[in-house]
Amino acid sequence: MTTTIQVAPTAARRAVLNRRIRLFAAATITYNVVEAIAALWAGNLADSSALIGFGLDSVIEVASAVALSWQFSAKDPERRERLTLRIIAISFFALALFVSVDSVRSLTGGGEAQHSTPGIVIAALSLAIMPVLSWLQRRAGRELGSRTAVADSKQTLLCTYLSAVLLLGLVLNSALGWWWADAGAALVIAGIAVREGLNAWKGDACCAVVPAKGTAGDDGKADACCAGCGSGTDPDEDTCA
Repeated sequence: MTTTIQVAPTAARRAVLNRRIRLFAAATITYNVVEAIAALWAGNLADSSALIGFGLDSVIEVASAVALSWQFSAKDPERRERLTLRIIAISFFALALFVSVDSVRSLTGGGEAQHSTPGIVIAALSLAIMPVLSWLQRRAGRELGSRTAVADSKQTLLCTYLSAVLLLGLVLNSALGWWWADAGAALVIAGIAVREGLNAWKGDACCAVVPAKGTAGDDGKADACCAGCGSGTDPDEDTCA
């Protein structure tokens, strides 16, 4: 498979991309604040581990987006990239830990999840909205060569996966009375969160662009992050663009 290396954008284009990423981060914060409040409220009413985990994921997405906004508020965002990645990774791990503990509690008799119509509506809305927001942010992050922007877009994309898993668990619980499907869905959520947290911690969030010829940092080689692009090691990374 042929891989392509994208030449670094011009200073003017970078300014546009920086503003765009801040805008996407603001949209993520706004949506997820509302989603978190609704999901945690519905989860407490239904004693649903999956819904509570989904609400906490929304809280973590807000924290991740705030960290990204902090990074891109600096004149040189790249200097804050490593710390921002660490914040994003830790947020994933925190989510996984809480959801795992709550799911095990439910499976061992700590409480059976009840039917939740609000939860189903929340999951369905998120399944429709989050993929678009994630794609827009990921596209801008890749063009800019920002690992943190792409990592945050994966946090947003994770919300899509979680929405699908949550919706399935809630529907199975409501239609068939499979209360354990809710806790099972929550454990899937935890597993995905751990994987993405490890990727963010290692910095395997995207493939950085290569500086244009003649610019500072041009050594004629692609960023080491690009080594796995197009190799099939990550289905989300088909090119280094």
